[in-house]
Amino acid sequence: MRRGRARWLYALLVMVGVALLPSPAAAQDDAPSFSGQLLFEGEPVEGVDVVVADVDGSFSATATSDADGNWRVEVPSKRATYDVTLVVETLPEGVELAADSAASLQIAVTRPGQERRATFTLGERVSTGTPLVEQIAQATINGIKLGLILAMCSVGLSLIFGTTGLINFAHGELVSFGAVVAFYLNTESLELTLILAGIIGVVAAGALGAGMELGLMQPLRRMKLGAFQFVVVTIGLSLVGRQLMQMWVGGEPESYREYQVQDPWDLGLFQLTPRDLTIMVICFVGLVAAGAALQLTKTGKATRAVADNPDLASASGIPVDGIILRVWVAGAALAGLGGVMFGLSEVVQFDAGFRLLLLIFAAVVLGGLGTAYGAMVGGLLIGLVTEVSTVWVQNELKFVWALLALVVALLIRPQGLLGIKERVG
Repeated sequence: MRRGRARWLYALLVMVGVALLPSPAAAQDDAPSFSGQLLFEGEPVEGVDVVVADVDGSFSATATSDADGNWRVEVPSKRATYDVTLVVETLPEGVELAADSAASLQIAVTRPGQERRATFTLGERVSTGTPLVEQIAQATINGIKLGLILAMCSVGLSLIFGTTGLINFAHGELVSFGAVVAFYLNTESLELTLILAGIIGVVAAGALGAGMELGLMQPLRRMKLGAFQFVVVTIGLSLVGRQLMQMWVGGEPESYREYQVQDPWDLGLFQLTPRDLTIMVICFVGLVAAGAALQLTKTGKATRAVADNPDLASASGIPVDGIILRVWVAGAALAGLGGVMFGLSEVVQFDAGFRLLLLIFAAVVLGGLGTAYGAMVGGLLIGLVTEVSTVWVQNELKFVWALLALVVALLIRPQGLLGIKERVG
């Protein structure tokens, strides 16, 4: 029965891989392009020229924004770097480039059919006179959004540790994989809607998690590999996975085709776009569903039993290997969903999950190792501290304060917020 299930999962991985292969026509015929939308105070700006030129001087083309503020230029070379320049002299009277936005951007094209977005900000991006209360409120909303994404990514890591004792350093690549698959299907291959591409990305991440468990982790557990060797294996998986994704989609930050330019809702103390609200709702629903599954389903109860005592669970008739496989699938799928949401909130990049991994580990440790609910709480707190700290410190230092909060919390409660004290000795 297990062998049949393994064959089914490997077949699913193969089908996902085939679906992601580019068609020959797309690989040979699609011309790369640059595009963007010019907005001033939420309104489109028409008649502005944008020049796209090869840095080698072999190509130059000019596009003019239309009535919706959109512009687009196709370029001939499939692997080159281009200067994308907004002609400031063509801006209408009363419209000017924001002080913190450059008039010229240097952007690389790395593969056929790639469409790169160039963003020019018109008008002031942030009012220098924003009251402190509004800054804190906006940072809190941003922190809740980041915290929900971190909580989504952290649950799987915590469940895997709870059931196997494995610290999976390749978890960040599962986060990136979901986002990269969704981006590829949304913009590069089949041009699916982001909703469908995101669902496939989550399924692909879950299938990859199943492949990692069946093809590597389960055989290594049977060989009685030590904890340190497992850590080395996951670090190696992380390095290999990250480089493969870089070869696949390139090293430049990317964006999904949809939901990029939205007018924010002014809610008094803070602003919120429909995209950000959707991200928070999806993450919240996913976390509630994960918690309900752990509490109410037979698989969830068996998972908690395996996490408490694998030997006793096995003696009670619980298929430990089968439960661990389901945990890997669910944990990887949640990580993939978190990656899709982070790509929608920020950018899609081959190493996005690796850059989030430190915060994910911080969330798991703060909440309590091996506890799914602790990971949820820890993720929310780390996200809030990370974003709210930007009100007083530079944005580049926000991770430092999140980790400092982790250290202080562990000094007060070493087992984590929802962890249980264990007697040693």
